Amino acid sequence: MLSFLVRRVTGLILLLLVVSFVTFTLFQIGPADPAAAACGQECTPDRIEQARIALGMDKPFLEQYLIYLSGFFGSRMVGAPGAEQLCTWPCLGKSFQTNENVTDILARALPYTLSIAVGAVVLWTVVGVGLGLLAALRKGRATDKIIVGAASIGVSLPVPVTGLLLLLIFVSTLHVLPFTSNQITSPFGSAGPAAWMLNYLLPWVALAILFSAQYIRITRNNMIETFGEDFMRTARAKGLAPQRIVFHHGVRAGITPIVTMLGLDLGGLLGGAVLTEQIFSVPGLGFTAVHAAIAGDLPVTMAITMLAAFFIITANVVVDLAYAGIDPRVRVN
Repeated sequence: MLSFLVRRVTGLILLLLVVSFVTFTLFQIGPADPAAAACGQECTPDRIEQARIALGMDKPFLEQYLIYLSGFFGSRMVGAPGAEQLCTWPCLGKSFQTNENVTDILARALPYTLSIAVGAVVLWTVVGVGLGLLAALRKGRATDKIIVGAASIGVSLPVPVTGLLLLLIFVSTLHVLPFTSNQITSPFGSAGPAAWMLNYLLPWVALAILFSAQYIRITRNNMIETFGEDFMRTARAKGLAPQRIVFHHGVRAGITPIVTMLGLDLGGLLGGAVLTEQIFSVPGLGFTAVHAAIAGDLPVTMAITMLAAFFIITANVVVDLAYAGIDPRVRVN
């Protein structure tokens, strides 16, 4: 198991290096001129050249990348010669718009994204897996048909539609829920966990409607297939209790595809639920990335791209480790 873990973590580091190089290259050769974006509204050729020197863009490309990469391992100096500023570790540069450390911007936006991602994942996993299992146990009956029908409707509803409908019904019309507040970022803050849950309930539901519908369909199909396996018939023939057959044998064998989906979906959400954050005006990573891209703030956009890649790649490694725990055969691969 230790060698398996070492291989996966080594692969994670190498893949992140590749992603960082590709991302850095794309932003460097892109149509936007970082120096022009950094010098502000009234740019002259001289000011653009000064900005280019301040950004280190007068150096060879590979040297620029190595300097950028050094910020992942320690502090570095940024800015024009003679007016350098210390960028503390981890240094991802400074924002073109505010001259603020990019890491400070990410640290401010991440709690909002975490609040949305964690709550939504718990909600859609419990609802999706639970209803999918119930539909499989009631295959062909009215309960199964109702759940499958609801899932078919839910999977066709995009987040912008459900999000706006939820705002219209529960905030604007019924006035039973508040519009999302930017002052609440954690269940451990002064507002308390109850206020935190009410604050993010609508974003959670907007995401859960779509994702839980997908989980219902996948769980139902996997569990129906698992219930027909030989080992399940053997367990019934031995006279084991129905609950033990379903949860100890059936769910454990049929849940592995859900582990993959859950890990990848969570990794994607932690990179920024762009549409959800835009609809509910939550200044998380997705919201920040959109506004940075519109403003041409390349250091912020690039840092969020890197962070999203880190979450997704890490989720893949965690899924592999979970598989290794469930099925030892994958450790040799």
